[in-house]
Amino acid sequence: MALLGGPADLEEALLKKLGLPRGELQSFHIYRQSIDARKKSGISFVYTLDAVLKDEESFLKTCGDKDIAPSPRGAYSCPEPGETPLEGRPVVIGAGPAGLFAALLLAESGYRPLLLERGPAVPERALNVRRFWERGELDPECNVQFGEGGAGTFSDGKLTTMIRDIRCRKVLQELVFCGAPEEILFSYRPHIGTDLLKKVVVGLRKKIEALGGTVRFRCRAADLVIKDHKLAGVITGSGETLETAVAIVAPGHSARDMFSLLHRRGVELAPKPFSLGVRIEHRQSLIDAAQYGKWAYHPALPPAEYKFAYHHASGRSLYTFCMCPGGFVIAASSEAHGVVTNGMSESSRGGENANSALLVGVTPDDFGGSHPLAGVDFQRRYEQRAYEQGQGGYRAPAQLAGDFLEGRESHALGSVTPTYSPGIRLTSLQECLPPYVIETMREGLAAFNRKLRGFASRDAILTGVETRSSSPVRILRGSSFESSTGGLYPCGEGAGYAGGIVSAAVDGIKAAEAIIMKYSPA
Repeated sequence: MALLGGPADLEEALLKKLGLPRGELQSFHIYRQSIDARKKSGISFVYTLDAVLKDEESFLKTCGDKDIAPSPRGAYSCPEPGETPLEGRPVVIGAGPAGLFAALLLAESGYRPLLLERGPAVPERALNVRRFWERGELDPECNVQFGEGGAGTFSDGKLTTMIRDIRCRKVLQELVFCGAPEEILFSYRPHIGTDLLKKVVVGLRKKIEALGGTVRFRCRAADLVIKDHKLAGVITGSGETLETAVAIVAPGHSARDMFSLLHRRGVELAPKPFSLGVRIEHRQSLIDAAQYGKWAYHPALPPAEYKFAYHHASGRSLYTFCMCPGGFVIAASSEAHGVVTNGMSESSRGGENANSALLVGVTPDDFGGSHPLAGVDFQRRYEQRAYEQGQGGYRAPAQLAGDFLEGRESHALGSVTPTYSPGIRLTSLQECLPPYVIETMREGLAAFNRKLRGFASRDAILTGVETRSSSPVRILRGSSFESSTGGLYPCGEGAGYAGGIVSAAVDGIKAAEAIIMKYSPA
C-alpha cells in the first residue's frame, strides 16, 4: 500500500490482488500490519488481510498466487477437566502476566483460584511508584517490580513475541476485552503503553473476580507446607495457612526472597543466563530521521524503532532490548541501596527521547560460584555499585556515549536531556559493569553507529545499570509443569520460562491447563 492510503484504498488493493469484482468480497479485516522502511524514498505499509468471499472453495482451487492462502481461523479451546478431586482452592502466587492469565483460565473453568500478590492494587501502586521517582523513597513491597500486573505494568506494554501459539491470540483478545486498543490484534509490533496498561490490568483482575476467583493484595507467600515432597499449603506473611494441593508459582524475575524460600524448601533450582548493561537515550527526532528519511515527520508514521545486535570476537554479544520510542528511562529498584533501570512509554509514545537497553549476555560461568542463586548475587553486586556511583538517593550513574567510547568521565550534558528520575550523576560507568561488558559495549556501539548514523553520537546518554532483563534463576519443572515438589507449578518470566508479557501469559495459561487436565473443579 502507498503511504497515504486509507481504508477505501485498502479495499481496492485487495480486490485487485484477488482479481475479483466487488460483489464477490463479503468482508475483510486487517490480520497484520507492518511498515517497510528499507527504502527511504518509498516507505510503505504492508498488510496481511483476512477476507471472506462468496465462494472461497472455488476461488482457492483456481488461484495461483503464492501470497493467497486459506485463513488460519482456529480459536483457542480450553482442555477438558481431569477426574482427580482437588483438595482446596488452587493458589496462584504473583499477579504478573503469567499469574493473571493462569488465574483467569482457572476461573473461566470453574476452579475459583486464590491469587496472592505481595504488592498492592494499581491505584496505590501508581502513587508509591510516583513517590519513589520524585523523592527516592523506596517501598520494597510496592515498586516497579511488585504489585498488580507485575513489572510489565510500568513498561512500554510491548506484546511482540517470537513464539507461535494459538494461546497468543487468546492473550491479545483478553487484553482487548479489558480495554486495550483493538490494533494490538494486527499490529506487527503491538504495544499498549503504561497509561492504558494500568487500566487493562485492573480489568483482568475484575474479570477473574467476576468468575469466582479471589485476589488478595499485600499478601506475600512467606512459606510453603510440604509433606512427603508434595505441597500441602501456602503460609502468608500474616501467618495464615492456606490448605491446598496445588499452587502456581509465577513470582516475577525480581522475587529474590521467593527464590530463596524455594531453595530452602528443597525445590530444585538452577542458575540461568541473563543479560546486563545500560539504557541508551537519544532524541526521538534523530531516530525518526535515520529510519524514515524524508518521511520522518509524516503524521501517518509512528515514532521510529530499531533493533540491533553485534557479535564480539570473544563470543559475547551486544544487543538492543525493549526499545521505547518516545519513552522514559525509569528507576526500577526493588531493594534498598541498589539502582536498577528500565524503559517505559505511554500509549502515545509522545516523549522527546527514545531509549533502549544495551545488553551483554552473561552465563553462570561469570557468576563466581555454582550456587543456584549465584546469579542473584551477581545482579545485586552491580546494582549496589551503581547506587554507590550515583552517590545515594537512587540517582543513577550516567555517561555520554562519546565519553564512554573514549574512556573518560562525563561532566556536562549535551543536546539530550535525561529522563531518569530521581535523577542522574554524570560519572564513568567503568566501575558499574564487568570489564568484558564494557569492552563489548564499546565495540558494539561503533557497529550500531554504522547501521544508524548518530547512534553513537557524543551526546547520547548511557544510564546504568540494567540487570533485570530476565530471571537469573530457573525453577526446574517436568513435562507435567510440576516442579520437583509435587503440586508446585512454576511458570512465567520469573520461573525462567518466558521473556515478555505475551510469552509469560501463555506460559501461565499452560500451567493452568496442566492443573485442569489433572483435577476436577470442586
